[in-house]
Amino acid sequence: MKIVNLKTWVVGNPPPHFGGRYFIFLKLTTDSGVEGIGEVYAATFGPHVIAKMIEDVAQRFVIDADPFEIEKLWRRVYGSGYNLRPDVSLMGVLSGLEMACWDIIGKDLDRPVYQLLGGKVHDKLRSYTYIYPREGDKTSVYQDPDLAAERALEYVDQGFTALKFDPAGSYTIYDGRQPGLEDLERSERFVKRIREAVGNRADLLFGTHGQFTAAGAIRLARRLEPYDLLWFEEPTPPENPAEMARVARQTSIPVATGERLTTKYEFARVLEAQAAAILQPALGRVGGILEAKKIAAMAETYYAQIAPHLYCGPIEGAANVQISTCTPNFLILESIQTWGGFHADILKKPMQWQNGYVIPPTEPGLGVELNEAVAEANPYTGTQLHLEMTDQTVFY
Repeated sequence: MKIVNLKTWVVGNPPPHFGGRYFIFLKLTTDSGVEGIGEVYAATFGPHVIAKMIEDVAQRFVIDADPFEIEKLWRRVYGSGYNLRPDVSLMGVLSGLEMACWDIIGKDLDRPVYQLLGGKVHDKLRSYTYIYPREGDKTSVYQDPDLAAERALEYVDQGFTALKFDPAGSYTIYDGRQPGLEDLERSERFVKRIREAVGNRADLLFGTHGQFTAAGAIRLARRLEPYDLLWFEEPTPPENPAEMARVARQTSIPVATGERLTTKYEFARVLEAQAAAILQPALGRVGGILEAKKIAAMAETYYAQIAPHLYCGPIEGAANVQISTCTPNFLILESIQTWGGFHADILKKPMQWQNGYVIPPTEPGLGVELNEAVAEANPYTGTQLHLEMTDQTVFY
């Protein structure tokens, strides 16, 4: 079997844009007609530039290759151009291509990917959602603790047993910084109101998007500790795990990190520094499905847990489900609400979510199929990146 063709899509994610402004999908086809789909989570360049990168890497290393030879493909791409180091854009491209190869392998063998990576460990996967705004909101759910608490209770009534939010302020290109007193007060008030609303029915996950210095994060954590949070996410920027480890040592809240990290090498440094107890690989960026399996195995030796991150489309979400299903130290899975809206429309059959849990599919490969007609009908024509940070310095 050989891969003979590549197709890419840059799909505009319609309002309210939950999961990002656009999704980058690809399809590989073999000489026997088996097709595999993948998704690239790379936001460092415009998405159409990323699509050209996918084409370049595929022509050099994937076309005419055997999709079963995952390790060889991975090393050829990782070492391309005398690189051999974590490169977030290249690894995003590789992740999508590798994901599509696993989809092909599963379909050729008529097995879900998780059955090829150790088999099913979990019959259902606990999931959480971000607390999102809604059309008609009179205030911002990101700034109004009372509205956030009201929305949190609605999610809990749907079946969610964990909720994530980030009230700490805008994240900027100049982070990390010290939180202001207003940020500290607002953050504590958010957690207090939400805890009062949901009681012990849900875990609370506090995100910061790497906004703070270690000293600032420790100040904030001490305010939040009385409310028994499940995690404190990315309290410092991702470059220096030793500084994040300072936070982890000085708070009782478990630290989580990983959405901006890629490859086993970057995650190994987090584990070695004891910077986090919960790792959050994004399968469309981290280096692919097998790389995520290796990271999970490393984490297991440190008694760290895996909670795949999702701010992307449902193909990456499907890969997250596959790796979670076969991972003993899986903790919880990020959902974009209940996988409805455009995340359902872009698939021929939506993800199965029931009472707070994602049910792993039994279909072969990734277990989902891209609705190509919907992808074609929603091209992304904008110029903005998937996510963009504030470029203003924050003064207090």
